[in-house]
Amino acid sequence: MNAENNVQTPFAIKDCALLAVATGKRAENLRELRDILTTIHPASIYQHFWGGLLRPRFDDPQFNNDFAVWCHYALHDDILAERLAMIDPTTYEDLEVLRRELVEVIEDRLDEIERPEWAKHDQQFHFMRSQIVVFDTLTTIVDPRELTNAIQTMSVGSVFYHFIDARRRAPSGVDDFRAWLEGLGETYAGLCADLASVDPYFLNLNELRQQLVTVFENYFERTEQ
Repeated sequence: MNAENNVQTPFAIKDCALLAVATGKRAENLRELRDILTTIHPASIYQHFWGGLLRPRFDDPQFNNDFAVWCHYALHDDILAERLAMIDPTTYEDLEVLRRELVEVIEDRLDEIERPEWAKHDQQFHFMRSQIVVFDTLTTIVDPRELTNAIQTMSVGSVFYHFIDARRRAPSGVDDFRAWLEGLGETYAGLCADLASVDPYFLNLNELRQQLVTVFENYFERTEQ
């Protein structure tokens, strides 16, 4: 089937909310954090790396995952906080590989310090896990050119669902935009390559939405001249 026919397959825009569900597990020091991380459900690791994007955050933005934030504020260990903040989950094959990296970074730090700090009782790390709730916006896209304006008006929940959470859902590990465009044949291979270069982790969702709009605008400006 050629791209002209495939383009009639609509892209259905969804919205979502990411709910944080308590696991009942908590840590007061670095050893406890390490031990729990070795067995906690992968949805908890996902929540603590990505959940902050969909909730108001007042923490220092340089520590953009919950593990780094806790090490900074509760344990006062900025060395470890900075190391954890440097971990980009998009560069790991799956959550199990990411888990191993987390544990390794923490174990390295434990080897460096004589006695791990303890968090105050009211500053324990509470492990949560994510549960996504998906909503149908009843909006569909037929022509890829329409995505430029559609993304500009998408909610941050839609941006999260289609560009971030999709990578966890899709066997190929790609976002929903690329998955749809790739289904249209080779016509939009260049656009898919441009989208693949966007790293969503160090951006907030408003910044990510604008970067995606820019990618689409630039691509169609180049190809339609």
